[in-house]
Amino acid sequence: MELTVATRREGVQTVISVAGEIDVYTAPTLRERLNELVAEGEYHLVVDMAGVDFLDSTGLGVLVGGLKRARSHEGSLQLVCDQEKILKVFRITGLTKVFPIHASLAGALTGADQDPPVTIHLDGSSEKTLDGTSEGESFRGTP
Repeated sequence: MELTVATRREGVQTVISVAGEIDVYTAPTLRERLNELVAEGEYHLVVDMAGVDFLDSTGLGVLVGGLKRARSHEGSLQLVCDQEKILKVFRITGLTKVFPIHASLAGALTGADQDPPVTIHLDGSSEKTLDGTSEGESFRGTP
């Protein structure tokens, strides 16, 4: 599987749209692009992962490295992701506490404080937000 990386400017932020699989073979492409952007003075990055089908630990490392580079220049790196299979990787690794993760690109670009939290359906009986807090109970049939 290939990885495509496209960038564009949105106000003071740079959007990096990523599609495909981010794994040990393709992650260097994303790493190089993030490094180039920071070297060019782009310190406020939004990685749009809506088109990402797979993310492994190498990909996570690239994103963490990009975040560190941006922060070293008083910048930021935000993520856009609404796919459960990708969000699960961030939850399991605890990186939901490190990265601002938004459900939409518009939310990331506008500050996302207006975005509702991404809801993750665990088993149909309750919902949890990315930070693990319960939003409420809902039962199907008789409890």
